[in-house]
Amino acid sequence: MNDNPFILEPYKSKDFFCDREAETEVIIKHLTNGRNVTLISPRRLGKTGLIFRVFDEIKSKRLPFETVYADISDTVSLDEFITVVSNAIVNKLEKQNKITSFFKFLKTVRPLLGVDPSGSPQVSITFASENQKQSTLAELLNYLENYPKKVVVAIDELQQIREYDGVNMEALLRKHIQHLHNVRFIYCGSKKHTMSDMFTNAKKPFYESTTFSFLSKLSVPVYSAFIKKLFLSRGKAITEEQVNYIIEWTRDHTYYTQRLCNEVFSISENRVNDKDIQTAINTILDQEKERFQEIRRLITSSQWKMLKAIAIEQSVKHITSSAFLSKYGITSGATALRNINALLEKELILAETTGEETTYSIYNVFFSRYLERL
Repeated sequence: MNDNPFILEPYKSKDFFCDREAETEVIIKHLTNGRNVTLISPRRLGKTGLIFRVFDEIKSKRLPFETVYADISDTVSLDEFITVVSNAIVNKLEKQNKITSFFKFLKTVRPLLGVDPSGSPQVSITFASENQKQSTLAELLNYLENYPKKVVVAIDELQQIREYDGVNMEALLRKHIQHLHNVRFIYCGSKKHTMSDMFTNAKKPFYESTTFSFLSKLSVPVYSAFIKKLFLSRGKAITEEQVNYIIEWTRDHTYYTQRLCNEVFSISENRVNDKDIQTAINTILDQEKERFQEIRRLITSSQWKMLKAIAIEQSVKHITSSAFLSKYGITSGATALRNINALLEKELILAETTGEETTYSIYNVFFSRYLERL
């Protein structure tokens, strides 16, 4: 059996990761010159993969950094933030047998060390007060500051800290981070408006404290050549036209392109034919159907109508124009805006602003293609 080269995890190795050479080089340049980085992109465009690609390059070039990755997307409070970051540190340092020294820095609390279902070390911490949490955060960052090597910490989905109750997490983090010299940060986020506000609004604690990197879609010719090469590396032929059709159908959105290629590879023989691609598309949409129908049950009929309209158009700029409203039977511009705001809040649509113009599209490409068929 040939291993499927179209992996669905964020990163395996540079051999399975397409391009981003320029982005990798720029981020490393910023880090080695003492700059923190803010990395912004829509979900599933390859942001997390790029972080690990940067980490991989740091390791292969033997640059003087230790690297830590913490995904805080599921956290809702300061204590959960501390736990996630602590576990990220422990799992990175466990192989170096320095967990004891890490615990010595946490003087305010007594963390417990266990293992998760996969056998990896897992830290659990119980806090008695808000002051105890804030003191522990300071100790956690102090540990990184005193680590024998410089440390790069990537915090994924940073905008989540604005959802924490009872604490101004931006102010609290900035208070401690601005005094660190041994630690560089990569702040990652998928909500462009929120992330931009955090770092460009003069009234916010992190104002102008980082350099920006916006992740765009891959170059179609580069991505096409990469996909074709991976098929050929496993003894399967695919034409340039077929690859370009896959990229076009998935709108050059990395995860969805990768997922469709994975399915096409799994069902094709030595030579991919057009039927294989259509079968793969139908298989994926059938697999996702129940989830998409659940979305229908969770939103209003008016919001569903808006989703279908945007899916048919693929992208919409003038969401309140009379032509758009009349074409899809939307009662008024106010209704359109109300639905748009609700769908943005639910992260079902993506808003991309260039200059003074905003373009709306369905966030999930497969969901958009499903809606087109209804």
